[in-house]
Amino acid sequence: MAFWAEKARTLLDWDTPFTTVLDDENPPFFRWFTDGRLNVSANCLDRHVAAGRGDKVAFHWVGEEGERRSLTYSDLLAETQRLANGLKGLGVGKGDVVGIFLPMIPEVAVAMLACARIGAVHNVVFGGFAPSAVRERMEVSDAKVLITVDGARRKGRTAAVKEAVDAELGDLKTLERIVVVRSTGVAAPMLEGRDVWYHELCEQADPVCPPEPLDAEHPLFILYSSGSTAKPKGILHTTGGYLTGATYTHRLVFDLDPSSDVYWCSADVGWITGHSYIVYGPLSNGATSVMFEGAPDYPDRDIWWKIVEEFKVTIFYTAPTAIRTCIKWGPQYPGRHDLSSLRLLGTVGEPINPKAWLWYHKVIGGGRCPIVDTWWQTETGAIMISPVPGVTSTKPGSATTPLPGIFPALVSEDGEPLTEGTGILVITKPWPSMLRTLYRDDERFVQTYFSRFGPNVYVVGDAARLDADGYFWIIGRIDDVINVSGHRLSTAEVESAIVAHEAVAEAAVVAQSDEQTGQAIVAFVTLTGDRVGDDATVAELREHVATRIGKLARPKRVIWADDLPKTRSGKIMRRLLRDIAEGRALGDVTTLRDPSVMAVLAHKIVESDPDE
Repeated sequence: MAFWAEKARTLLDWDTPFTTVLDDENPPFFRWFTDGRLNVSANCLDRHVAAGRGDKVAFHWVGEEGERRSLTYSDLLAETQRLANGLKGLGVGKGDVVGIFLPMIPEVAVAMLACARIGAVHNVVFGGFAPSAVRERMEVSDAKVLITVDGARRKGRTAAVKEAVDAELGDLKTLERIVVVRSTGVAAPMLEGRDVWYHELCEQADPVCPPEPLDAEHPLFILYSSGSTAKPKGILHTTGGYLTGATYTHRLVFDLDPSSDVYWCSADVGWITGHSYIVYGPLSNGATSVMFEGAPDYPDRDIWWKIVEEFKVTIFYTAPTAIRTCIKWGPQYPGRHDLSSLRLLGTVGEPINPKAWLWYHKVIGGGRCPIVDTWWQTETGAIMISPVPGVTSTKPGSATTPLPGIFPALVSEDGEPLTEGTGILVITKPWPSMLRTLYRDDERFVQTYFSRFGPNVYVVGDAARLDADGYFWIIGRIDDVINVSGHRLSTAEVESAIVAHEAVAEAAVVAQSDEQTGQAIVAFVTLTGDRVGDDATVAELREHVATRIGKLARPKRVIWADDLPKTRSGKIMRRLLRDIAEGRALGDVTTLRDPSVMAVLAHKIVESDPDE
């Protein structure tokens, strides 16, 4: 515990210093730095300005159509204080939930920091999700205010976000006010008495808002992650422990020198990677970062590398799926630009295959940049297993070894420790940035993460391999969660969306290995009555899922099934569906109610082509 106490004391500023490091009296509800008080917003902004670094650039923002804005720490502090006062004027107080549904524009960071400043709990929803997913997350969290945008741009097109939000959330009774950022100029209906423009709210607000000293265990944010049931899991992170983990890991893993580095994480703020390694970690460390609004192939496939060259980016952090896409496009696109400023590369979101690792190292890093292949989760809050640059020898495809202060282990199905081979990944000791619970669902928290091997052993949900050198190789999920381009989607959530279509009687969704996205969604679908599936129905179902969840949840393949493999008790055996989707030999089928179903489905798999 002395290790984490030292990190918390040296990396963060505390209004009230803590004396208790870890409270483990009620596992698995571990609490950290319980008698300390601090403010995340103050640690990310005020202390840097007070130290004379207010003119330092916090974000170089690049818009989709080539716009450029550079915001200093003083700029961010000024806007954060005004928005914080504006939110207080709307009745937002300590502990209230504020939803944030914004694209990658600077206001998304300001909104998060403003909530942190006054003790409100932010609930950010990925901008690529459909409004129905936003509604669900606002409804289950009882969000009081939603901060959204008039429209969002993607590859030259503008979607009317506010209009879509109104259609989906207009009757949500707990949602009292909607704050709208004017970003694209697209028409945005405003309901008098409920809706307010972001810029008007800030203009009218007092420019000074002192940061609220908060208990270390005060809730900082909820982030909804897919689970093995259709209901998303509201992962709750708190103030002191989370910021300790994000600040420490960002500085260590990326070998950060705030005085000279230009850091760029290509993730979206709507995911935990964006929370920890675009907003909180970099700002707490006083770093200069790049924030990019657009797609990696608009206006051309070299846009990322153009930005690296322009801002002389030194540290670049992205997902393996993006690297695989770049490989597909060819080396000529990064070859157009001078990438010699890069000194360190990182990957996040899923295991990286050796081929992609080597391409990344050679083509993007010029053979000179170390690669930090980071493993962690929404639940962990911060990186857990990763090479330390200049210290850890790397192996392409391995996340290597745990960071100091982290204690992962590999166990068998029975919980017996393994020193080598393949098993279940667990973490045996608590760490400061761990989730505290699932929002308003302590029982599910215990059941999901701490029921299998006891209240002191966190079950990750991933399978892994441990080699003779003690290096961890992450294999993939052991539950029914699909990882598409680093985005975790619940099979039940996608199945629920498909079955909601009037033509569908039943559906089962599984993951299939995919060269570009890591995993792709394969849906086995039974239609109602005598309906026959065709290409038009496939397109209709894909669009239906995109509307209900988001485009990233669309099945890549749809297999029409007269029946699904079920046990005698009626449980669908997704294990067998995964086997035939991957072309593997089938395992034990003796528990099936009708074993002949598998032969029919296997034949259909052979006949089908992937639906692009």
